[in-house]
Amino acid sequence: MAEHTIKAFDDEIDRLRGLIAEMGGRAEAAIENAMLALQRQDLALAAEVVQGDKRIDAIEAEVEKLVIEVIALRAPMANDLRDVIAALKIVSVIERIGDYAKNIAKRVPLIATNKRLLEPMSLLPSMGQVAAEMVHDVLNAYAARDPDLAQAVVDRDAVVDDFYNSVFRTLVTFMVENPKTISECAQLLFVAKHIERIGDHATNVAEMVYYAATGQTMPERERGGTEVQAEI
Repeated sequence: MAEHTIKAFDDEIDRLRGLIAEMGGRAEAAIENAMLALQRQDLALAAEVVQGDKRIDAIEAEVEKLVIEVIALRAPMANDLRDVIAALKIVSVIERIGDYAKNIAKRVPLIATNKRLLEPMSLLPSMGQVAAEMVHDVLNAYAARDPDLAQAVVDRDAVVDDFYNSVFRTLVTFMVENPKTISECAQLLFVAKHIERIGDHATNVAEMVYYAATGQTMPERERGGTEVQAEI
């Protein structure tokens, strides 16, 4: 391969990584802002999260176009091909993470400010923080091609699952004891499920990063927390 062709390919890979870093950073910020909007009942911030999802979608389309061009023009092989295919898969998952953050933000106006809800809401900020940290760390793992960090992200998914089980039990009990809060609690259950799915998607990205870095699938692991997850 000619030197200028190699340089062009390296530039395209760098551009791919830059776009994924931007997309992932925006998704991470969307999670944090959606949870902050929920805690503060900040409708303006919630609306910003919803609006910001359009940029995440636009980056996904840009990455998909660039990947097609790279495969068609450069015909990458082996490690390079794994990198390119991983990028294509990862942006699809990050887009879904952005959607979950957007969906959390959309529920903020549906959850009325009510002091009685402080108790069942108390676990959600910590749960959201763990999920956001997983997204942050898996992006670092991708940038560094670090399979060990990718594995650590996967291992942390059990924490999010345990949070979800605790939130589910707390909210169901609270609804039984406070029937007038059923509507708001149902929305909080959806929020908890969205956060749990963000954790799942972060683990999916971690598995892709591990494969791109090592050429091997990640060793089998026990999924989930200490008990069967409750579904809504």
